[in-house]
Amino acid sequence: MTLQLKVPSMACSACVDTISKAVATLDPTAKVEADTKTKFVSVETQQPADKVREAIANAGYPVA
Repeated sequence: MTLQLKVPSMACSACVDTISKAVATLDPTAKVEADTKTKFVSVETQQPADKVREAIANAGYPVA
């Protein structure tokens, strides 16, 4: 499943790296794409959406 998540505090490539690593800890096979201009993160994963949101929030980037 593909999730489209709004992450308002994501501002740079380092933010994207941190978010990608957080998702990878939950699902090493997940595909993460992020756009710092629109603040949207697309995550392709088999993990539940709430777990993905929680992993990103725990990395310091709350999902709107």
